[in-house]
Amino acid sequence: MSNHLDYEINKELGECYLFMGELDKAEEYYKKAANSNGVHPDPYLGLATIAVQRGKLDEALVLYKKADSIESNDKALAGMGLIHMDRGNNKEALEFFVRALEHNPDNMIAMSGMIQEGYALNCVADIVPVLISSLEHDPNKDAVRFSLAGCLIWLGKNAEAMEHLELLLKKDPENEGARQLYEKASGAL
Repeated sequence: MSNHLDYEINKELGECYLFMGELDKAEEYYKKAANSNGVHPDPYLGLATIAVQRGKLDEALVLYKKADSIESNDKALAGMGLIHMDRGNNKEALEFFVRALEHNPDNMIAMSGMIQEGYALNCVADIVPVLISSLEHDPNKDAVRFSLAGCLIWLGKNAEAMEHLELLLKKDPENEGARQLYEKASGAL
C-alpha cells in the first residue's frame, strides 16, 4: 500500500476514534499517520487535541508547533493561543489568535480568544480593525458584529456601536442582547 493511502486511512481512523472519545485508539492511528507521511499537519493537530484533553499542555504545545512548522494554519495557531491564554500569557495568546485570523477570518475560537485577550490587555482599540475586517469578509457574522459593538462602546464610540446594533435589531428585532447593548449605548450619548 502506498504511503499516501496509509496516511489517509490512519488519519481518518484517528479522527473517527477521536470523535468517539477513544483517545488511546485515536492516538495510535494519528501516530501511524504521522509516521507514514510527515508532510501533513493533521495528525499532529489530532495528537495535540488528545494531549489537551489529557491535560498535557506542554506536549500539546510541542505538537501544535510541529503542525505549524509543516504548514502554518489557523487551527495550530489558535491551539497555541489557547494554551498561552490558559497559562496567563495574554500577549502571546493575542498574537497567536490574530495570526490564526489572518489565515482564516472565520475561526471563531481565535476570534473569541482575541476579544477576551483584547479586554484583558486593555488593547481593545487594536482588535477593532480585525473585527471590522472580519465583517468585510462576511457581513452576516452577527456574533462578530455584536462583539464589535461592545468593543466600540468600551472605547466610547457609542454612535458607531449603535449603527451596528441597529443592523442586528433590523435583522432580528427579538435579539435581547443587542437591544440591551443598544439601550446602554444610547443612554450614554
